[in-house]
Amino acid sequence: MKTSDFYYELPEELIAQAPAERRDLSRLLIYDRGKKSIEDKVFYNIVDYLNPGDVLVRNTTRVIPARLYATNAETGGAMELLLLKRVGETDWECLVKPGRKARVGRNFIVNDELSVTVIKQLDDGGRIVRLNYQGIFEEVLERAGEMPLPPYITERTADMARYQTVYAKQNGSAAAPTAGLHFTDELLEKLRAKGVLIADVLLHVGLGTFRPVSAENVEEHHMHSEYYEVSQEAADIINGARQNGGRVVSVGTTGCRTLESASDDSGKVHAQKGWTSIFITPGYKFKAVDALITNFHLPESTLLMLVSALSGRELMLEAYEEAIKERYRFFSFGDAMFIK
Repeated sequence: MKTSDFYYELPEELIAQAPAERRDLSRLLIYDRGKKSIEDKVFYNIVDYLNPGDVLVRNTTRVIPARLYATNAETGGAMELLLLKRVGETDWECLVKPGRKARVGRNFIVNDELSVTVIKQLDDGGRIVRLNYQGIFEEVLERAGEMPLPPYITERTADMARYQTVYAKQNGSAAAPTAGLHFTDELLEKLRAKGVLIADVLLHVGLGTFRPVSAENVEEHHMHSEYYEVSQEAADIINGARQNGGRVVSVGTTGCRTLESASDDSGKVHAQKGWTSIFITPGYKFKAVDALITNFHLPESTLLMLVSALSGRELMLEAYEEAIKERYRFFSFGDAMFIK
């Protein structure tokens, strides 16, 4: 497969610059794989498409203020860092800009509480940096960093809480699991009242979200690893639902990648934690996930390849064409799709 097989033309005005007025007022495209049909709904209608006994699997990661603006301790030159993955107590893998200025051994001042030392240059251009601070890391970072909105969002968002899911718990992501942004506490309660089960897993969104597919052939693309966890409680809920005839419905591609990483060939999900670099493309046989709630993804992205694996590439691109025709909003703050 060629990376270009996943290209589509998107009018720039359809890139959502701000979230919907209310989380569950985003639009929802229902794509029925069996009937190959499309319906236009509003996100709160998702209640009508989940059945008693289904299990909704959500990723409870929380986005950290991972973008740091710093100055060279010697020259005063500007440096931007994006923390991606914790690799030690005080060490992080990160992206830097401008890279030519971030040489090993150089120190950068973020504020009077936090400084950064470059300790290693990586083959892909990233860096390992050491964060120097006193006190509680989360509190220091909260004061020093900014929320790392994707580069295609050019407008400032006043309420940065809208870039967190309402159920976010564990700090660690460099980007939001955006399919979950549409849920409200009230909507989740309606699902519970209907008999839909909810299971929480964890995947900290990292480098893969920011790295485009540069290889001409899809098979040559290297996925960076991301940390995930599936508890015994979550595994029991998911496996029990499947045994009782319920569907496993993943909220987002991150939940999907977590489930597929933690399941065996029979579809049984196991309690485990570790690092996954799973790369799901058309031809992949899904083991654990039956249906997917997801946003609309960038052309030629690994996320578009994943959803194409679930529905078929040509059919998914046709669904995207329909979404463009109907003026759906795309990407992180955009509308949603339910692939059933």
